[in-house]
Order: sequence, then structure tokens, then C-alpha cells
Amino acid sequence: MELENEKIESKNFIELIIDKDLEEGRFDHVQTRFPPEPNGYLHIGHAKSILLNYGLAKKYNGKFNMRFDDTNPTKEKEEFVESILKDIKWLGADWEDRLFFASNYFEQMYEAAIKLIKKGKAYVCDLSPEEIREYRGTLTEPGKDSPYRNRSVEENLELFDNMKKGVYKDGEKVLRAKIDMTSPNINMRDPIIYRVAHMTHHKTGDKWCIYPMYDFAHPIEDAIEGVTHSICTLEFEDHRPLYDWVVRELEYPNPPRQIEFAKLYVTNVVTGKRYIKKLVEDGIVDGWDDPRLVSIAALRRRGFTPESIKMFVDLCGISKSQSSVDYAMLEYCIREDLKAKKPRLMAVLDPIKVIIDNYPEDQVEWFDVVNNVECPELGTRKVPFCKEIYIDREDFMEEPPKKYFRLFPGNEVRLMNAYFVKCVDYKKDENGNVTEIHCTYDPETRSGSGFTGRKVKGTIHWVSARHGVKSEVRLYENIVDEEKGKLNEDGTLNLNPNSLTVLKDCYVEPNIADVKPEDKFQFVRQGYFCADLKDYTKEKPVFNRIVSLKSSFKLPK
Repeated sequence: MELENEKIESKNFIELIIDKDLEEGRFDHVQTRFPPEPNGYLHIGHAKSILLNYGLAKKYNGKFNMRFDDTNPTKEKEEFVESILKDIKWLGADWEDRLFFASNYFEQMYEAAIKLIKKGKAYVCDLSPEEIREYRGTLTEPGKDSPYRNRSVEENLELFDNMKKGVYKDGEKVLRAKIDMTSPNINMRDPIIYRVAHMTHHKTGDKWCIYPMYDFAHPIEDAIEGVTHSICTLEFEDHRPLYDWVVRELEYPNPPRQIEFAKLYVTNVVTGKRYIKKLVEDGIVDGWDDPRLVSIAALRRRGFTPESIKMFVDLCGISKSQSSVDYAMLEYCIREDLKAKKPRLMAVLDPIKVIIDNYPEDQVEWFDVVNNVECPELGTRKVPFCKEIYIDREDFMEEPPKKYFRLFPGNEVRLMNAYFVKCVDYKKDENGNVTEIHCTYDPETRSGSGFTGRKVKGTIHWVSARHGVKSEVRLYENIVDEEKGKLNEDGTLNLNPNSLTVLKDCYVEPNIADVKPEDKFQFVRQGYFCADLKDYTKEKPVFNRIVSLKSSFKLPK
């Protein structure tokens, strides 16, 4: 049957809603937006929202707006604006010339507030923040009217004008929407829509001393820009009646539609801005882009790719159900992305010297080595070999257990891409640590020679002691462990003391001469690594381990 050969497209619930809106003529196009507050760096959860909003606009040949909801100058910085733009561009979302700021519309928002006052739908309230909370009621008890609720339109206009002129102190007066103090939805109990805040704004300076609240500003921004579908995370579901009330009372034509989806929660990571800010301020991490964090900047510096993050978001899917995703799934995605497209190099992280006694003193051989057997187009490289090499300390044991096939006294192993070597002796220091290993090699066993005289069970990697490049390698683990509890009893983070291990005496084969910050490769048998974005230099190479080679994660069938 022809139907069997047709690809059935699976759509998420948001796409089904959009399809219906287009079919019924509610909208004749699709326009989405990503509206972060510039009060911190974006994290992996934001990546889901960015890729969803941008992806929907692209899928429906619509428009995508990049917009900063900068209505709270107390926490906003230009640094955060710049970092967010950089992260979004890196993820592949392109806003073209559609970059907006909520502060662009402060005048229109002020006029919108005037309109509500004139309609009798907003009033200036003198209650203190504590009194407002008390009057609001609870989930089981209705609120009660503010004693200032029935001020005349003229009085409200005058008071609001004085708020704008800076007559009042912060918190002295607020403008509230007049809706329903008995509503079962607390968000509809006369919410605050404007407050006094004598703060310098990062874009408007000191022009304003009153600022709109997010729940009032956001629907206005969407309506002004012509957004059709305002895609939010699930905590805004209870705010949707207020969103709809604002655009309805302000009589916007073709008002936007808010749709909510579940946030992306990842185990064993820290995403809360308050916690990250303290980690930065206390010097526990070296900034918002520390590779132990999951800010987008940190993931980029660790070595994750936009493709791996997109794969992760796709695997997580879009739904209304809250759930947590194992961090191991994110690691799976970066392995899948890198394994067939990045070169492989040899690196020794915990070096011990091997001296090949019967190898000519001044001889150097250059072996042709395939860069990645899964990607032939990456070609080959030349790797130098000489009398003295480094191997990893774990590849040698004085008294090995059974089934240990690496190097030990009397045993023969293959040096990857080189020769068979046999351990004949070793030396130790006064503390009993092995300092050097002596071997002999069999010149007949050169890699690629077709030698079939005998077989060995162990193969180990190595780096030429004469040519190896001394490097710093940073090994990362999760900064918290949820199995032991993410938080301590006092509310502080339960930090993993082993979240960062710095190895300063590592050796990497010399084929890193042209490496640049952010370049990625596999270190054979060690994992996937990235040249650190901030600290890597040719004089002092620094590599971050992105992820180990092995994973306990299995992709669900």
C-alpha cells in the first residue's frame, strides 16, 4: 500500500494547537518569541524554550522575535544581555533584525495603564506590601477589597501621574488592576501592574521611576509585536487568565494566545540563579561559564556542541507533564555527536616513563595513524616514536591480578600503532612509587607490517617523551549529587568535593600545534576533550574533559 511508504509526522501538542488556529482562521501566520530577563546567564532549560520557539517559527515559515523582558532594573545588567545574545546565536537561533526590548515599549505601557484607569479597571493603592498580602486572602479564603479600590478616575490619574513624576518613595504606592478579589485564582485578585522604583535602567537610564510588572508588560509586548503564540513554561498556566484579561481590556486586535509546556529539569545539576550567583561570588566556580555548571556558556566551554543540545531537547520532547531527565542523557548526546566526526589523539594523563632498552638512541620513527576509523575523510596523521615514551600509570602493575592484560614484569603488550614491547625491569623511588619501566621491543612487530608470529592480549596508548606536549587537563564531575540530597539542612548546596580534578603534568602527542580554543577530539581510551575556551594557549595547553567514553545510559526503545 502507498500509505505504508508515507512518512507519518508526529506532532507535539503545541503544533496541533497551532495547526487548528491556522485552519480555523484565528491567525494567518505564526510568530513566536523568546523573552528572557537579562538578570543572569541562560541554562540548559532555556535551551529547550529557545529551540522550541525558534523551531516553531521556522517550521511554519513564520517570524521569530528575540526580546528582553527588561522591566526589573534591580537585577539587570548589560553583561547578561550580551551573554544571552551570544548563547542564542551559538545555539543556531537567528532573530535577523527582530531584536526587541520591553523597555522599548515603556511609553506604550504607561499609556495602556492610563487607558485602564480611564476604563475604571485600575487604581492606585496605598497599602504596604505586607497589607496587600494580607488583603489578598489564601487559596481557601477570598481576598478583601483595598480601602483605596474605589478612588475616582480623576484621583487615580493624578496619583499615577505623581508616581511617574517621582513624588513617592519606593513601595509607597502601586497601581493595581481592578479585577476580582474573590477570584479562586489569586493572580486575578487585583494584581499590581506598576510599582515605584527609583533605579537606573540599563537602557533607559533615569527616565522612569515607575516600572511595569512582568504579568502586565509581557502580554502588551506580545501584542505590540504581533506575536501569535506566546509559548511559556508551565508555571505561567495560572497567570494565563491575567494575560488574556490584559490584552482583552486593552482591546488589541488579534490578541496573542498563551500556551504552556513543561520545563526541562535535569538531575544532578544546578540551574537556580541564586545558587549559581553564590557559587560565583564565593569563588567555588570561576564564573557563570565554569564547565561544572549547565549554563549554555558553561556547556559550550566544557565542549558540548549546539547539535548535541538540540538532540537532547528532541529526545526530551515537548509535553505538559513535569519530569526530570537524567544528566547521562545529555552525555549520551554529546558522545553520539562527536564519535564519528572528531579526530582521535593519544594523551597520557598520569604519566610514567618507559625506556625501550634495545631501541636506537637517536632514532625517531613517524607512524601513519588513522584519525578516526569511523570517519575516513578525516585522513591520517604522523605520530613520532622514539626510545623513551610515556604510558599511563594504570597501564602498569608490579603484581597484577588475573585477567590484567596490560604491562607487568615479563608480559608483552602492543603499543598502539607501533610495536610489541616486553617489560624486563622497573625502578622505584624511596617511597615505593614506580618511576620508570624498562622494556625491549621486537622490530618485526611494527604496526601495519602484517606480523603474525604471535598475539598479545593487551594494547596500550603512549606518547613520545621527546615530542609530547605538556598540558593541563581538567576532569569534571557533577557539582552536586542528588542521591545524597542537592541541599543541606541549612538550604545550602551539598557540593561534591571532587567536582574538579586538575592534572598539570599530562602529555599529548604533538599533533596539537594548530589546535584552537573550543577544538574537540577524543583522547584514546580517556574520553572526549575540548581545548578550553578561556585558558587554552599554545604555550600552555588546557583541555577540559567533556565526557568519558563509557556510559550507563541506554536510549529508550
